[in-house]
Amino acid sequence: MNKLREYIPYILIILSIIAIRMYVITPVRVDGPSMNPTLKQGQILLLNKLDKNYERMDIVVFYHHGERLIKRVIGLPYETVSIKDNKLYINGILTDDYADVETKDYDLNVTIPKDYYFVLGDNRSNSLDSRALGLISKDKIVGSVRLRLLPPGIV
Repeated sequence: MNKLREYIPYILIILSIIAIRMYVITPVRVDGPSMNPTLKQGQILLLNKLDKNYERMDIVVFYHHGERLIKRVIGLPYETVSIKDNKLYINGILTDDYADVETKDYDLNVTIPKDYYFVLGDNRSNSLDSRALGLISKDKIVGSVRLRLLPPGIV
């Protein structure tokens, strides 16, 4: 019994680490080119699972048919997102688009309901995002990314 008591602190530390990774913060690896040039293949990001208040330009992680995707929030609930002539509009106002590549061949106009988001990859020519997937439900989003662990930096 005394031997078991010696291991209790170690067991508590291990359980705490597991709980933190499951419910608070966990590392995520970038797979694919859809967020180039912001995020590169193989980079390790720190995913915040607690903060569920997503804002425009946040990078979020969600699952679609079992595949983990990393994209940028463009449209928020109750907004209208339009892409016309390779230009991005939010509520009818032309936005300063952060992406260097054109949003080719997409003309769309979508109004976002409560608890949904419109997401795009930074590499628009090579991204499976809301243009093809549709709007992303808040309950499908695992969390947001603000820090890059490897190499270190802010995203």
